[in-house]
Amino acid sequence: MPKTLADIKKALDVNLGKRLLLKANGGRRKTIERSGVLTETYPSIFIVELDQDENAFERVSYSYTDVLTEAVELTFIEEGSEAASVS
Repeated sequence: MPKTLADIKKALDVNLGKRLLLKANGGRRKTIERSGVLTETYPSIFIVELDQDENAFERVSYSYTDVLTEAVELTFIEEGSEAASVS
């Protein structure tokens, strides 16, 4: 598990363009699960393009702090192998 914001950004940069499952804390004991593709990383945030058949909007953004504090959990879907997790 990456321990700094820089480590999290590096881990996400390596996985640009890959499919992922996203679990986010929705508040009041609610968990939001979405799937999509990691499309962009910026100095403070990253953007996930969501699958349109499952979601009402096109993309979401989260900060690296969300991953560090475990408010967001990312699991990358590897073609033909096991999933890798960033949390």
